[in-house]
Amino acid sequence: MPDPISANQVAIESGTSLGKDAWLRLKKNKFAVLGLFFFIFVTLLCFITPLIPGLLADPDSTDLPNRGLPPGEGGFLMGSDSLGRDLFSRIIYGGRVSLGVGFLATLVSLTIGTVYGSVSAYVGGRTDSIMMRIVDILYALPFMIIVIILTTFFGNELWLLFLAIGAVEWLTMSRIVRGQVLSLKKQEFVEAARSLGLSHANIIFRHILPNTVGPVIVYTTLTVPAVMLLESVLSFLGLGVQPPAASWGSLIKEGADHMRTSPWLLAFPSLFFSLSIFSLNAVGDGLRDALDVRASKD
Repeated sequence: MPDPISANQVAIESGTSLGKDAWLRLKKNKFAVLGLFFFIFVTLLCFITPLIPGLLADPDSTDLPNRGLPPGEGGFLMGSDSLGRDLFSRIIYGGRVSLGVGFLATLVSLTIGTVYGSVSAYVGGRTDSIMMRIVDILYALPFMIIVIILTTFFGNELWLLFLAIGAVEWLTMSRIVRGQVLSLKKQEFVEAARSLGLSHANIIFRHILPNTVGPVIVYTTLTVPAVMLLESVLSFLGLGVQPPAASWGSLIKEGADHMRTSPWLLAFPSLFFSLSIFSLNAVGDGLRDALDVRASKD
């Protein structure tokens, strides 16, 4: 009779969660990790630095005798603009606006698009067709004309950026969620939830939507830079943040107006903006690969 196998002789493999497994795969993508840490650094720099007293100059304080100074002169780390304002301080404060618009508008897009797409796919039938035709109509509306009309009636207010951007950015999110829910609502776990008598809202929000988190997270990381780019375009055209407030888009516009005499006014805001967009896109690509179920078999 063979000896009983002791516990020490049995190799027990500990289980791992989907999130932990995805993080382990993401860490292998050095480019995505570098982009993640860079974006976290820029975000903390823009939101934490202004809270430290005496560290930054007043971004709206003019100093005409020291206007147009190049980087490093007159105590200006990145130079001064045409009104003698510290460019570095304006970039930091402008980053709070650009990143804030990116985060909040993406949150609105995520909320509306997720709920709209999931309900449309789950109900199905004629309701799904009508809801998707509404999305098609909204896709066809000229976005710039809507923004011009809103600014004409209500003025150039920051909340209009959220309203205008939120009116279009949720459309693609709703289509992505709808496609995921269509493939999930016939699965066995959904049928089991129905057999237990759970409500439709409970099935959607507690059983179906958690299984769409992978594609939703990936698209969210790609929506933030898209919203930031859209805000910058609007500010560049004079439809976004108005002086004396600044965003990266409005700073790039000011730099473009003085690029021949003061090229640093264009170079530094463009550098902050482009590297932030680039790092977020790298994170999005890395998350797409990390959350791919087929990659876990490699």
